[in-house]
Amino acid sequence: MTFHERYLAGCAALAVAALVTASPTHAQAPTQPQEAALNAEAAQNDWPTYHGTYKSYHYSGLDQINTGNVKNLEVAWMHFPERATRGVQSTPLALDGVLYYSGSYSRIYALDGATGKTIWAYAPELDEDLVSKQTHSPYNRGIAIGHGNLYVGTVDGRLIALNLKDGKPVWDTKLLDSKKMTVGFTGAPLVVKDKVIIGAQGGEWPHRGPIFGVDGKTGQKKWEFFTVAGTEEAMKTWGGDSWRTGGGGGWMPGTYDPETNTVWWGTANPAPLYDWSGADWKKSGPRPGDNLYTTSVIALDPDSGKLKFYHQELPHDAWDFDSSVGEFVMLDRGGKKLVVHANKSGYVFVYDRSNAKVENVWPLVKNINFVKSIDPKTGELIGRRDFSEGKVDPPLCPAIMGGISWNSGAYSPKNGLFYRIGQEWCMELTVEKTTPVLEPMAQLNLGATFKAVAPPDGPARGHLSARDPVTGAKKWEVNYKYPPLASVLATAGNLVFVPDAEGVVHAYNADTGEELWSRNNGVGHNGGIISYMAGGKQYVAVPAGWGSLVGDEFVALFGEPFKSMSKNTGALVVFALRQ
Repeated sequence: MTFHERYLAGCAALAVAALVTASPTHAQAPTQPQEAALNAEAAQNDWPTYHGTYKSYHYSGLDQINTGNVKNLEVAWMHFPERATRGVQSTPLALDGVLYYSGSYSRIYALDGATGKTIWAYAPELDEDLVSKQTHSPYNRGIAIGHGNLYVGTVDGRLIALNLKDGKPVWDTKLLDSKKMTVGFTGAPLVVKDKVIIGAQGGEWPHRGPIFGVDGKTGQKKWEFFTVAGTEEAMKTWGGDSWRTGGGGGWMPGTYDPETNTVWWGTANPAPLYDWSGADWKKSGPRPGDNLYTTSVIALDPDSGKLKFYHQELPHDAWDFDSSVGEFVMLDRGGKKLVVHANKSGYVFVYDRSNAKVENVWPLVKNINFVKSIDPKTGELIGRRDFSEGKVDPPLCPAIMGGISWNSGAYSPKNGLFYRIGQEWCMELTVEKTTPVLEPMAQLNLGATFKAVAPPDGPARGHLSARDPVTGAKKWEVNYKYPPLASVLATAGNLVFVPDAEGVVHAYNADTGEELWSRNNGVGHNGGIISYMAGGKQYVAVPAGWGSLVGDEFVALFGEPFKSMSKNTGALVVFALRQ
């Protein structure tokens, strides 16, 4: 029996009961998503933007579900998306009692948040031939809401606006020539004032990684910023004409600081991923120089798209440890306004929000050997390890999948702790001297072959740790046999929720790490997790479904249950307290 059939059989009665429960009150004054994202330190009744609010806490201020009653959490309803190829990797949004989420092929569903009943659904017509050639396709990781519209990107290079009430298309704007580059959009857009901002996927493609600012009402492109050589200063950091096919991109959504009118965004790695220049990377190899603004955090003016300031976390990234994690945790600490950003390398960077000056850098994972350290005061890489052509020995740590993945952590303003998944794994790597790619084209530009392996200190594994976000001081840690790949949720009920790779959702005491509840959804998790209110009741929504590029590595590393786990099925599973 398939995952879908098991759920249908086991929950038919549950679904019938859910349909007759109280529906959300649609007569109330509609919530303005940007106001909610701007004014709230924590998401309250709604989850209006990808990171909960612009502060990127992934924290719900709801406490109806708490440490005292979480043991009574049970499935309230489920929804099964069509064509769930590569599972469900999106983060839902919730507004005025309605839950919205995206599935593979950028399909959109608007559901009654209390019952799961479909209000509307939308499936864009895609270039199926192009989609079949996409390495990362056809998943979609999220949506945005604003101006009465819902916005979604597509893998064939479009940004689409749908009427929030009925799902009918408002406009459909082509932003990328995906036939030429096989590059589109997989991450969520971000609504900032009158603009919708979205970044192109992937650093592995020979393109220039654009980020777009689009008018939210008309769909007209207002600006475009190139993460590769986007300024005269940046162009000088690419030897020869390597900037023409430099990779980059900002494939996960960043966030917005209203106090300074600044959009923070993380950028992807340069192309090719690996090069044979060795220690002479400043002058030789396929892309000599620092390669700005790849593997950087950049601050853009949302009105013009102009660069305000930046910090390149890994100059001349030779390891594919990009900065595209879109989570920028906005904190006020000790009279300073700070932002905390996790890098795929396993390091967490803390910046001054006014200028991206480094305030601290601390490691989240143990197995790191691409550098000896990173200076916590300047961000300078100390003892970097660059590769020449041939086999790399010892294996590179962490692996290409990252010590930190694109999934988001959570911050609780209630206790000041930052909850983040770390991944302990390495990889065998052979660097190849490939033929230079001189023009943008539809092919990956890797420059190496690789295989994930266990780290030197034990088996490949994962952990959730609760830390001070500024100093990195650890309060507690939970270990997992298999690295979790989904995002984390913290709540005012003093809970931390973690959907893991095996298919189990865990709820922990946010102060101690004690596990208080768990539920097996039967298939691994790759997406986000949110909490919201509908009909006076708190819900926790978890996308379930396996099949990401990182998840593909689990078969060779761990065998079962991942060898037999379906990659082309999924569900949205929604929990509430037992009546």
